[in-house]
Amino acid sequence: MTETVTQLPFAIINGSQRRATYAQLVAAAPVHRIVLPTDEPAWLITGYHEVRRALNDPRLIKSDMALANFGRDVVSSNVFAAMTSHMLNRNPPDHTRLRRLVSTVFTRRRIEQLAPRIQQITDELLDDIGTAPQADLIKSFALPLPITVVCELLGVPESHRTPFHDWTTTFVTGMQAGPAAIAAAATAMLNYLHELIHAKRAASADDLLSALVAARDGDDRLSEDELTSMATLLLIAGHETTVNLIGNGLLALLTHPDQVARLRAQPDLLGTAVEELLRFDGPLQVATFRVSSEPMDIGGVTIAPGEIVIAGLFAANQDQACTEQPDALDIARADNPHLAFGHGIHHCLGAPLARLEGRIALGTVLTRFPRLRLAVAADQLTRRPGVLMNGLTALPVLLH
Repeated sequence: MTETVTQLPFAIINGSQRRATYAQLVAAAPVHRIVLPTDEPAWLITGYHEVRRALNDPRLIKSDMALANFGRDVVSSNVFAAMTSHMLNRNPPDHTRLRRLVSTVFTRRRIEQLAPRIQQITDELLDDIGTAPQADLIKSFALPLPITVVCELLGVPESHRTPFHDWTTTFVTGMQAGPAAIAAAATAMLNYLHELIHAKRAASADDLLSALVAARDGDDRLSEDELTSMATLLLIAGHETTVNLIGNGLLALLTHPDQVARLRAQPDLLGTAVEELLRFDGPLQVATFRVSSEPMDIGGVTIAPGEIVIAGLFAANQDQACTEQPDALDIARADNPHLAFGHGIHHCLGAPLARLEGRIALGTVLTRFPRLRLAVAADQLTRRPGVLMNGLTALPVLLH
């Protein structure tokens, strides 16, 4: 058994320390005993092969015990059920049923049809900041782009979109946000989504939420709680992860000018560049928590039933078992089996949308601003607090 530490390393540190800490953990052992900020013990898996196997192991299940860290104890039972009844928190056969229903309407074709609109939103946002000498590309670009896209995808009216970032930020910062903030955000979002779903039932439109309301698999359909919870998942996962993909990706490129020059000279590398940026500094630190359903061995460590197990996605992607020279950023890296979007039955259903937004956003920024550079030293940038996400609080740049 490895040594117990007093805090999840990624909850309290900045970017440079985060990478160094994870590198030390990966080098030391594939599994580590930790203590969560809630004082609960847990296991953190950092080895690439071990994380990949764990995410595919049916003995590691989703459980209300793990969800305690994300609001179960601070909101009413009906609010909690309506916010967490989505497929990410369910095990087979419930998960299989929900994913099948959602997959019938959240298709690759629907996502690909968004490309012209994503490009238009990207251009408009960059037009707004293009004449200024300096900008914060998180506040002015990486934040508004994905929230606009996911709200349009779901059919949220433009006049109703302002609160969504505040709500989702509260959820993903979790323990740092505090019980009162979580309860207030959950209740407000739930009330709004109930109203929106009722509006879609009364007058269907050409959007994903209307399609989810109408989705059927034989006689099966999504319940009211499942609809609300699925909309919540899409808003949070479809927004926060893409913010981080864009922000982290831009930072990685701006701190590796040789790779920026290479990408500008070879724009056909944009697809592999996005995959490498996802591996190098991905949008998530860990996968959502799981619980062991029976005794099991992971990386030479025996885990008892009922223990919280956390798959370290960021750490696994820095393991040499994932790729050679993991500390190097190589936008042409061909063999790149990263775990940025997870693995197994809970692999992110929205990954194609995030990739599409990432390609359009990064490619357009680099084209529009050939002299783009950081306005501060990289080691002055800070990371947002929270257990799950890996993102910057700000990205100040000089545009011209």
